Amino acid sequence: MQRAEFNIMTSELEVVAKGQVSQDAVVKAVEKTGHRVEDGDGAKSAVLHIEGMDCEDEVALVEKKMRSLTGLEAFKVDLISRKLWVSYDPSLLSVQEIIKSVAETGMKARMEREGVKRRAWWKDLQVLALFASGVLTVIAFVLDRRGIGFVSTALYLAAIIVGGFYPARMGLAALRTFTLNIRTLMVTGAIGAIFLGLWEEAALLVFIYSLGDVLEAYAVDHARGALTALVDLVPKEATVRRKGDELTLPVEEIRVGETMVIKPGERIPLDGLVASGSSAVDEASITGESIPVVKEKGAEVFTGTLNQRGVLEVEVTKLSQDTTLARIIHSVEEAQTKKSSYQRFGERFGKIYTPAMFGLALIVMVVPIWFLGGTWSEWFYRGLVVLVVSCSCGIALSIPVSVVAAIGNAARNGILFKGGVHLEGAATIQAVAFDKTGTLTIGRPQVTDVVPVNGHDIGEILQIASGLESRSGHPLGEAIVRKSREEGIAVSPASDFEALIGLGARGIVNGKMCFIGGERLFGERNMPLQSIQAIVWGLESQGKTTVVLGADEETLGVIAIADRLRPEARDVVRKLKQAGIKQVVMLTGDNEGTAQAIAKEAGMDAYFSRLLPEDKVEKIRQLRRGIGRVAMVGDGINDAPAMAVSDLGIAMGAAGTDVALETGDIALMSDDLAKIPVAFDLSKRTVRNIKQNIAISLIVIGFLVPAALIGWVRMVPGLLINEMGGLAVIVNGLRLLRSCRRGRPLRGD
Repeated sequence: MQRAEFNIMTSELEVVAKGQVSQDAVVKAVEKTGHRVEDGDGAKSAVLHIEGMDCEDEVALVEKKMRSLTGLEAFKVDLISRKLWVSYDPSLLSVQEIIKSVAETGMKARMEREGVKRRAWWKDLQVLALFASGVLTVIAFVLDRRGIGFVSTALYLAAIIVGGFYPARMGLAALRTFTLNIRTLMVTGAIGAIFLGLWEEAALLVFIYSLGDVLEAYAVDHARGALTALVDLVPKEATVRRKGDELTLPVEEIRVGETMVIKPGERIPLDGLVASGSSAVDEASITGESIPVVKEKGAEVFTGTLNQRGVLEVEVTKLSQDTTLARIIHSVEEAQTKKSSYQRFGERFGKIYTPAMFGLALIVMVVPIWFLGGTWSEWFYRGLVVLVVSCSCGIALSIPVSVVAAIGNAARNGILFKGGVHLEGAATIQAVAFDKTGTLTIGRPQVTDVVPVNGHDIGEILQIASGLESRSGHPLGEAIVRKSREEGIAVSPASDFEALIGLGARGIVNGKMCFIGGERLFGERNMPLQSIQAIVWGLESQGKTTVVLGADEETLGVIAIADRLRPEARDVVRKLKQAGIKQVVMLTGDNEGTAQAIAKEAGMDAYFSRLLPEDKVEKIRQLRRGIGRVAMVGDGINDAPAMAVSDLGIAMGAAGTDVALETGDIALMSDDLAKIPVAFDLSKRTVRNIKQNIAISLIVIGFLVPAALIGWVRMVPGLLINEMGGLAVIVNGLRLLRSCRRGRPLRGD
């Protein structure tokens, strides 16, 4: 090996070697450090942060630039996060060329990993330019009133140049690509006012527009704050024990299997399992639940959660880019790109709005003078007013700000919406279907009865059953394995194990082919059930779930298992009905007696028992045909098919399983059912908030444009009203950061 250079900006490793150093050897050496290696010959991806992108018009400008690049295979632009995701062919295009292309729009792009933080206002050149413009305008106004015309005109011009530099740069960049945007309208309005000799109005126009621009940018930053707060939870360094020494290292350098030492008051840097120690950990950043959870040896801990009391030694189970919190952050960022119908409406409106206003202004300047009389300067001025009162990003920002504020605050409280489309969709749900085991019930069932038949004994029944169920991973199976261990029975996993979907399982134990499952499994195999029929009916009448065990062609016995309803389940069902859900039902593969008992206790409108996975899918389809849009609530694993055909899939306990985090349209990070009505309430309030914003925006436009046409409003008051309307809808959207009805405010209030 002669030389190895790593470029942290592009994540590229260049290796120069002589002799017998193979590519595979280099790849294996890198992978031992815990990093993945990708072939440099294929498509590459990067995430760029775009400075100065604060309006949908600028998004359109970046998109137009990206489409002109040869070698760019795919891209996504998000306004709220100010991010550009690109996939490109490195043989035709580089990241530096993409950054240069963005710069041609008047904005700046940089790699996301450089770390981008908003500058303090006294270091922000745009804010300082705004301040200077305001001071120059005031001085010019005073001098103008004292009759010092030449100096005041020069100061007005300086105020226009200083205050309008940033908007003008982007407006002219748009013109170079033959695109009209809101900044183009502002620049045109200012130039027109200067042309008419209205220096004072031109300077005030630039100042008010720039002030509104800065205030809107800061308001949008506040909406981004929910995501920023999640990112800030991730520690940059961790204390790791290596060869007996405790070293403080960047989390990116820590490998799976290493041991971290977490002291009281520190946040946990990476996901892992407690190797030693005991403490209480605040998991509110993941689950939204503020009550600390006791963590002892073997317990799972998550990145960003707070160790409160004792010292913990934690074995790392996931790299920094794969932790639960990293996946939550990624899901929230992805959610911003999955747009609702309202967001798509806003984008379509924005694309039509700016050219339409420009065209209308030109018509006002040219046409009425021929039919209505008046002077050319009078109609030219009215046309300028039409342009100016159209100069606000508030209309375009109002919808995405509402969506991102709601998604961000929900994420901080353990409710993960996978996109604006699902946030909007939850507001129109008419029926909710719940799975039973682990969803409505606590999910930790207990074995209550073991009834042998045909001369077999309890120990034999538990030994065979636990051998089969140790491979299944089903909650009922875990109860059987747990009972066997409590009784001191050794658990020997079955060989040739096979899960029989919706029926049970089979495998070889003690040299015999054994079966475990419900009566349907044994009925399909024509095995005798007469000896256990009365036993099964008796146990099921008590609300218990029964499992039958058999070997070869003989029935061995029956195991009864019971699970408790979650304490909040009945109240959740009641709240859903109060919120306007027409029907709440339970779908389960369990027997009739158990299903009836649980459904009655929970207050369900209906229940359906003995359902296979495909039967649940059909029931969801029936509900959709008979009632309307349906949500399915489950664990995201056993209920994946039913969730897939529902209009809205809600996965429980996503903090503990990657599958649940990926499966649902909404993922609840804890097993708290009370979050479900919170999610529906937040959805309805978000849709209502968006409708309010659209109405406010259209009312402002509907008043100002006709007022400008007939001369009722002048340039500066019109722009002021327009900017106030734009800020009003953004602030209204930000209200979704603050509260969510659950009898108490959401965290972050």
